[in-house]
Amino acid sequence: MKKALLFAATTLASVAVFAQDAAHAAGNSSSAGLVAIGAGIAIGLAVLGGTLAQGKASSAALEGIARNPAAGDKLFTPFILSLALIESLVILAFLVAFIKIPAASFGF
Repeated sequence: MKKALLFAATTLASVAVFAQDAAHAAGNSSSAGLVAIGAGIAIGLAVLGGTLAQGKASSAALEGIARNPAAGDKLFTPFILSLALIESLVILAFLVAFIKIPAASFGF
């Protein structure tokens, strides 16, 4: 079974190498497609990290309010501020990824 997987991986990797030479020989050496895939992965990871962080912040704030309901007013403002800062990092990753896509066509 290991030999079959190794053979399949080697075969698929070599096909990708030959395809790259053919695209480069045709004069299409743009890496815009790879940049788009990278931008998609970057946005996905940023959203994943942002949602995990927001979930953890919400859980901690609600647990603190549940343990001491009188502290709800004191916890609310830092909680909203932390959610806004977490979301701003996700938006920043979104902007960086989409600024990079047009720059790929110019070779940056």
